[in-house]
Amino acid sequence: MTKKFDPNMVLDVRKLYKDFVLHTVDGRTVEALNGISLTVSAGEHVALAGTSGAGKSSLLKSIYRTYKPTSGEVWFQLLDGTFVDLVGLTDAELATLRGTQIGYVSQFLRAAPRRSTLDIVAKSGMQRGMDILTAREAAAVALKKLNLDEALWDVSASVLSGGEKQRINLAAGTISPPRLLLLDEPVSALDPSNREAALELIDTLTHQGVAVLAVFHDIEAMERLATRVVVLQHGVVSYEGSPKQTLAKLAGVAR
Repeated sequence: MTKKFDPNMVLDVRKLYKDFVLHTVDGRTVEALNGISLTVSAGEHVALAGTSGAGKSSLLKSIYRTYKPTSGEVWFQLLDGTFVDLVGLTDAELATLRGTQIGYVSQFLRAAPRRSTLDIVAKSGMQRGMDILTAREAAAVALKKLNLDEALWDVSASVLSGGEKQRINLAAGTISPPRLLLLDEPVSALDPSNREAALELIDTLTHQGVAVLAVFHDIEAMERLATRVVVLQHGVVSYEGSPKQTLAKLAGVAR
């Protein structure tokens, strides 16, 4: 049977399951995702809401293949318009897409030792096709937008604070942005001023046609950025809709 896809769609998740086996706790199985289906189109920002343990981060990691899904399909539209199932790709094939067409920004920066801030961000631009000079110039622009002190640009990122590392992560994820960007609490460690700068940067992504799937733990960010909100409960989609309609029903569920 031929699969049918909307040509505007960048991501099409179909009946995705993820189980974890707790080998150190009598081998029991924990169901993190229980048949989730959702889509994200070009220029759309979909925010995931739900209580802790609802499956939000597990979904992002299963799409990015940090976690190998137990079953289901994750269809992604390539630059040439064809669709591939990320679940079925080899590690080598997936590595080619990561950082070029699919980006992931987590709460934590995992960088190679002794790499400077500017080098980390510029490397992301080079992975997405920029030459080294253009990438370094774009990295400088992104870091300035996120208020990272220029005195820190040639410093090893390993010695920086959590908030500084988070801004480096976001700069690297948004420089020459990929077709699909997954954001997992990208502003959780930021003070109000730097949070505002980060939200302004994230807000530009949809205007560039980027498909964004994000987890935020404050309703104000979702109201401001999202075009659609999907609420997860116990690893399934509970309901979804516009931010105004959906967040009114949350009553604290998103926190």
